Amino acid sequence: MAEKRKKPLISHGTAAQNRRARFDYKVGDTIEAGMVLLGPEVKSLRAGRASLGEAWAGERDGEIWLFGCHISEWQAGSVVAKFDPVRPRKLLLHKKQVRELTGAVTREGATLVPLEIRFNDQGRAKCIIALATGKKQHDKRADIAKRDWQRDKARLLRDKS
Repeated sequence: MAEKRKKPLISHGTAAQNRRARFDYKVGDTIEAGMVLLGPEVKSLRAGRASLGEAWAGERDGEIWLFGCHISEWQAGSVVAKFDPVRPRKLLLHKKQVRELTGAVTREGATLVPLEIRFNDQGRAKCIIALATGKKQHDKRADIAKRDWQRDKARLLRDKS
């Protein structure tokens, strides 16, 4: 008799998404950045136990950091390997990229928003961050109306054929 297989860990693909970001912000340029993580954090990410809902990126000491990202503690870890689930995590970028991002934030009033954390083909965790500007309430309503119309249009076309 075959044994039941456990839910597979994420070897490559999306580990966490910030689905609310595209609704709250007009997303501009995106950049893929490496992350400085501890061993148990990587294991938790592979298990999909992370949240970007409250996360944001910012500049500290000439580097870009990810704040407010919640990565749950790895349950099978030892007592020694405990870590703070919401500690700031350093993002790995080239100096030129850091200068461009900090310049856009100060000059244009943009915000650095993390969109997702994923694993690349080599199995390394990457954070996709975007330069974004906040949407007004009427912009959000227009997006909802447009999405509803697209859904109704697809339904009408599907029913006709």
